[in-house]
Amino acid sequence: MQTNLSLEQEFKLRVYSRELIKLSQRQSQKHLIEILKQMMLKDNIIKYLIRYSGF
Repeated sequence: MQTNLSLEQEFKLRVYSRELIKLSQRQSQKHLIEILKQMMLKDNIIKYLIRYSGF
């Protein structure tokens, strides 16, 4: 399992980091909650695919 970010992912992370610095604390918290929700949904999709793909 690869645990390092690709060069493209590192670049995107830096771009997002620069944009996040500009946000207020409240905006940052809302953004964080939305990202966590998306990660949970992604986890659910992966679990579903694993469960019903026969692995």
